[in-house]
Amino acid sequence: MSRKVFFSFHYKPDNWRASQVRNMGAIDGNAPVSDNDWESITKGGDAAIQKWIDGQLDGKSCSIVLIGASTAGRKWIDYEIKKTWNDKKGLLGIYIHNLKDKDQRQSAKGANPFDGFTVGQNKTNLSSIVKAYDPPYYSSTDVYNYINQNLAAWVDTALSIRANY
Repeated sequence: MSRKVFFSFHYKPDNWRASQVRNMGAIDGNAPVSDNDWESITKGGDAAIQKWIDGQLDGKSCSIVLIGASTAGRKWIDYEIKKTWNDKKGLLGIYIHNLKDKDQRQSAKGANPFDGFTVGQNKTNLSSIVKAYDPPYYSSTDVYNYINQNLAAWVDTALSIRANY
């Protein structure tokens, strides 16, 4: 079954790591944006960025937040999380700090980006609902393989969880 997802990530430090996950083929994700395209979008200001994000989320059933060292608390990632949840789409996170970047470096593990949100009348912390997967390996190759083997199932789990809320 084809799964259409939106990938959310901190562009500059994590683009290389994110492209590894996006190119796995287990799911159908949003098309990569070149540096030049992203610069054109951002030059249009907040309204243009929001319009682009909304367009990217259209037709997707789930958002995957690729969690790097400084993903949590970023304005547009927070917007993507909030919009995904409010649009009743599946939502999950994957820690990508142990995937190597273009310079063959790993990064520090970042905070859970779902910690900053509460949902429902009981103000339930979103991080207690939405799963953030942290591959149990240090080797970039092992992390890649673990994500590749589990990605489709994680999306299915996120969709099942969302159906209950």
